[in-house]
Amino acid sequence: QVILQESGGGSVQDGGSLRLSCHASGIDYSTACMGWFRQAPGKDREEVATIYLGDGSTYLPRSVKGRFTITQDNALTTMSLQMDNLKPQDTAMYYCAAQSLDHYECISATWLPEYWGQGTQVSVSS
Repeated sequence: QVILQESGGGSVQDGGSLRLSCHASGIDYSTACMGWFRQAPGKDREEVATIYLGDGSTYLPRSVKGRFTITQDNALTTMSLQMDNLKPQDTAMYYCAAQSLDHYECISATWLPEYWGQGTQVSVSS
C-alpha cells in the first residue's frame, strides 16, 4: 500500500517562503515519479513540480520556475518543495502525488498520478 504523508504549508505574505515535504512509503523508489499539484477554488488542478527519484530529473512549469525547487532526500523516501518569492496567485491546496513511471513519462508534464496525499493549504496574502 502506497502512503503519502505531507507536511508544511501555512500562511505567508507576498514574497515569503514555505517548504512542503512528502514522505512516501510502499513505493518502488527506483521508478517513482513524485510531484506536487495544486488546485485553487474554481480553477483546474495544476502540476507544480515533479521529480523522478530514479535519477533526480525534474520538471517545473514556467509559472513557478525560478521560485520553486523540488528535491529528494538521500534515502529517496522524502520529497520536498521549497517555495520562495510566493505570490497571492500561488494560494491553493497543494497535493503530493506519486506513481511508478519511467523517466520520460514522469517529466513529460502529462503524467496522471495514481497515488495522492491528503493535501495541505498554502495561503499567500498581498
